[in-house]
Amino acid sequence: MLEQRFLSDPVDWLLRNNPDEPVFFFDPRVLRRTAEQFRRDFPGLVTYAVKANPEPEVLATLVQAGMQTFDIASPAEMALVRAVCPGAVLHYHNPIRSLAEIEQGRSFEVASWSIDRKSELDKLGNITGCEIAVRLKLPLKGAAYDFGEKFGAEPDRVTGLLQDVVARGGLPSVTFHPGTQCEAPKVWAAYIAEAAQAAARAGVTLHRLNVGGGFAAHRKGAAPDIPAVFRTIQQATAHHFDVPPPLVCEPGRAMVAEAFKLAVRIKAKVPGAVYLNDGIYGGLSEWRDLLPGSRLRVISADGVERTGRSEPTTIFGPTCDSLDKLPSPVALPGDCADGDHVLLEGMGAYAAAITTGFNGYGARRVVTLTHPTGDGG
Repeated sequence: MLEQRFLSDPVDWLLRNNPDEPVFFFDPRVLRRTAEQFRRDFPGLVTYAVKANPEPEVLATLVQAGMQTFDIASPAEMALVRAVCPGAVLHYHNPIRSLAEIEQGRSFEVASWSIDRKSELDKLGNITGCEIAVRLKLPLKGAAYDFGEKFGAEPDRVTGLLQDVVARGGLPSVTFHPGTQCEAPKVWAAYIAEAAQAAARAGVTLHRLNVGGGFAAHRKGAAPDIPAVFRTIQQATAHHFDVPPPLVCEPGRAMVAEAFKLAVRIKAKVPGAVYLNDGIYGGLSEWRDLLPGSRLRVISADGVERTGRSEPTTIFGPTCDSLDKLPSPVALPGDCADGDHVLLEGMGAYAAAITTGFNGYGARRVVTLTHPTGDGG
């Protein structure tokens, strides 16, 4: 449920409304700024990976910022995008699809399809004039977890698939995904080098090279240096290709994370632990897999920021499931107490999309921030 409130500070809203349920705060201005930075700095086409946050107002804000191409993973996401932007260009880069999904993709006039095996190419049927992006995988470290365990073809198979695409009249491209929350530019460089070799072995000129997502969001410590990744991508492409192909990227997490905050509440504090009103089945689902972030503030019910000495604290969620617990302690002020709000930064990616509603809990409420200038967000 999306609510409009004319305010710029989440703490003000929390003090006025005193919510007992978790609440997301969406700042469209931050999202527009991030989109503009990606479109200005990335040396190619920027698309948005809808799976990271499919909220209609997020999609509408990106369209307002100039985004016209979207990476979608299902027909449902196609419909969401087209409802906001009827002329949107769709890249269907989930490489495993049913025949029914392919038929729906064609009805939505998908512009780019990915594959990672011959059987999926066969399913597509007539591909004359269609962009077919062959998905490459490599055994590289540097990300929070490796997408290659599920999708992608080894370099030699990529070579053969590129040749098959050309033989069937398709436009051959290569795509890859370095993995979630990747902060190592060398991973992109290695993928680009291998993509160039695969294309050379196949004897094809790539229509485009899609360098995927994986760009890291700011979860703890210093903010990731995404411009350094962009520079590496541009340099590696120029170095490894005689004629560099047009580049495409598909950020999700790094595009939308910073535009959202999540406010949760301490239901109970006990020695060494707190029980929150949200947990791994809700907005903190990724904190189970990526380990907890550290960008947070604790605000008392009367608006005072807690400044006590940080203590490692076990975090339990609100459900009756004993598994509803973060895998490692989180540093919280020692003076935090029952009823305090915990305001978490950088929570726009996946937190709302993966919320289950198990036991009747889970962050669903979204308040949109509007700044005094009238610039929504």
